[in-house]
Amino acid sequence: MKTIDIASILAQFEITGSVIEVKPLGNGLINDTYRAVTAGSDTPDYVLQRINNAVFKDVELLQRNIEVVTAHIRHKLVASGADDIDRKVLSFIKSHDGKTYYCDELGRYWRVMVYIPGSVTHEAVTPESAYTAGKAFGDFERMLVDVPVALGETIPDFHNMELRLRQLREAVRGNAARRLDEVRDIVSELERDADEMCQAERLYREGRLPKRICHCDTKVNNMLFDENGQVLCVIDLDTVMPSFVFSDYGDFLRTGANLTAEDDPDLSRVGFNQGIFKSFTAGYLELARSFLTPLEISCLPYAVALFPFMQCARFLTDYLNGDTYYKIKYPTHNLDRTRNQLALYRDVRRHDAMMASYISALL
Repeated sequence: MKTIDIASILAQFEITGSVIEVKPLGNGLINDTYRAVTAGSDTPDYVLQRINNAVFKDVELLQRNIEVVTAHIRHKLVASGADDIDRKVLSFIKSHDGKTYYCDELGRYWRVMVYIPGSVTHEAVTPESAYTAGKAFGDFERMLVDVPVALGETIPDFHNMELRLRQLREAVRGNAARRLDEVRDIVSELERDADEMCQAERLYREGRLPKRICHCDTKVNNMLFDENGQVLCVIDLDTVMPSFVFSDYGDFLRTGANLTAEDDPDLSRVGFNQGIFKSFTAGYLELARSFLTPLEISCLPYAVALFPFMQCARFLTDYLNGDTYYKIKYPTHNLDRTRNQLALYRDVRRHDAMMASYISALL
């Protein structure tokens, strides 16, 4: 995108100062993000982001969720007497028509945030960063436990295991890419544990498991850190919506506690990192234990297993359908991902007793 195009988009928002430079920011896979640098030290820089409305189809709902969440967090920070509040919660700039987004003539949606000075993101998951991430996401959920406004689902049924199994079964019946014969053993193994892995939806229907406001994309790079390595705030709020806490707890460990990348074809390198599990869990429960129910806590080991199981089903579904959803780099990429996540799931299950014992000890 040319700078002149970005300048015309920025002009639709109530920003202050004169923009002198625009440069790409971050490495997000969903939205295009830019930093707009302003002249002088008395005006803030801004973050301009194009919202991917192919993924987030209801932009008004998306932005309403974010406005409610950031306003509630700001209220909590003020009430607690926190300092440096403008660096601890995202601030969105309104467009000239009073909205926190703008739709251009090509149907592209944009939003502008105040850039938080002195902030950085980290990519590596270490025991130290896992503990910090656990605290940050536990605190994020804790602050939002009493949000007074109902939020909508920005991606409906995003972490619904029953839906993912229905999609897999449809792919098996259709066998569109004629690949079923080579993965029948994987399908059988997933079906063997399918009922157990769908317990969250059953518990919810029985009224025993609540949905809470969760982040639903708990990566270590979805936090901003200050110059001293302390967490400033949680970012990338597009997927903030009602969900089970398993979404935040389990999905972080799916990626953060795998000893290798999720598409590594060498299954000998796949494994469950107990150190990362313990660090993240310790940080998470330090703050989340104040609101979690005994049932939610007892199901945390299930959550760790649920997410590699779910992702295995999703990768396998795409492989059977002919690779229509996930980007692939070679013909068996989704199959390698499937086998990788299944191997992780198996290793996680071998640690069921350890996880339950460790959580009990923390409490």
